[in-house]
Amino acid sequence: MVAVGGLYLDPVPDVLIRASCPFGGGVCERQELCGALSGGIMVLGALWGRTSAGVNDDFVNDLACQFRRRFLARFEDTTCAPIHGSDWRTPEMGCARVIRASAEILIDIIEAGHRQQPFVHEVSAP
Repeated sequence: MVAVGGLYLDPVPDVLIRASCPFGGGVCERQELCGALSGGIMVLGALWGRTSAGVNDDFVNDLACQFRRRFLARFEDTTCAPIHGSDWRTPEMGCARVIRASAEILIDIIEAGHRQQPFVHEVSAP
């Protein structure tokens, strides 16, 4: 999902790449919160997140909720095991399918969000 951020953040900040590492496999491979969902929310935060407590963050929170709702509608859960069962490494049932669909949803939300409000941080043109 951080690769989607690369479409808009050029270059992707190293700290974002490092911060996303523990989310793979559903948070430390425990198959809890799906890494595609949490990674997408991190990208939204990188694009529109606030940098101080006094800044209103309703817009980015709304986008994160939209992403979660669409993710949940598509996969019927937000945790790994119910999304793809125990066979998560196969292409048919595995993470590649979830990441691909999640990336499409995320790009759609980013594009719609950008039409409403410019990115908070310096980003490359899509």
